[in-house]
Amino acid sequence: MKIALIILAVIAGLLTVLEVLLRVLLGFGNPLIYIADVECGYLLAPNQRVRRLGNRIEINQYSMRTGSIAPLPVPETLRVLLLGDSVANGGWWTHQTDTISEIMARQLRLQVHNLPIDTQLDSKVKYSKCEVLNASANSWGPRNQLAYAKQFGLFGAKVLVLLLNTDDLFASAPNGAVVGRDRSYPDRKPPFAIVDLLSRYLLPPVPPGSSAVPALETGDLVGCNLEAIRQIQTISVSANAQFLLAMTPKRHEFGELGLRDWEVKARARLAELVKTEKITYIDFLPIFNSVAELSNLYRDSIHLNPQGNQLVSHTISRQIVALFLI
Repeated sequence: MKIALIILAVIAGLLTVLEVLLRVLLGFGNPLIYIADVECGYLLAPNQRVRRLGNRIEINQYSMRTGSIAPLPVPETLRVLLLGDSVANGGWWTHQTDTISEIMARQLRLQVHNLPIDTQLDSKVKYSKCEVLNASANSWGPRNQLAYAKQFGLFGAKVLVLLLNTDDLFASAPNGAVVGRDRSYPDRKPPFAIVDLLSRYLLPPVPPGSSAVPALETGDLVGCNLEAIRQIQTISVSANAQFLLAMTPKRHEFGELGLRDWEVKARARLAELVKTEKITYIDFLPIFNSVAELSNLYRDSIHLNPQGNQLVSHTISRQIVALFLI
């Protein structure tokens, strides 16, 4: 009996040490929380600050991966709104300062003093500050992003950047069924860091056909998403904001495999929309193709590493500056 108690005490002690180490060193037990939303499907719960695997993550009062903001900027501030998915968001694997929006903000602050606030009134009046807001979430597509813009507005942004990847052209309609059911979209904090570790990395994902997996949408998904892009542009124009569309490729789009047939067709339809609507568009596929080592840009098949984020951020920032100097 005494030996059994000793064994139990040792196990309890080891579990306690493991719990503390997981919480303090790795940030387990405190994941980002999601909330279901009728229009957007789901949002990151507002007002969160967590640290995951050493990376700081901050979500503001409007479910953005951005620090707290005022609803509208002061007149001398150039505010940019970035709408996107997990590429723009950066996820748990990206430190707050290494997200695309934060890099863009730093880049634009170096040049904002050269940008006129209103060339039609007085080209000598320049911006003195810059903010880049990051409204994004994992697996969002154009219809999620459109819903966010309709629900929250553009926050006085003078530039709206819609950052997509090729997969977003096939994204389903907003659906909040995953919240609280899929391990990637928790709606509450787990009781222990050990539970968080097990559920996130060791337990199998939700199987197909589960109620947590939205039913497959039929019909012309590409057409629906292109229409959402067009409507986002309309919102931007109505708000007197410059609209910039950018698309990053998936890693398989390079090399021998290249674009699949359905991706070629979808991209062709996007190109037609861009031409018809006269959208300022950055296609990162040829830009990435010019980079000698693609492995220096990606962390997996879709998401970019800090070097990839740098390239995307700097390219978009340069285009924003060009828009104001035209």
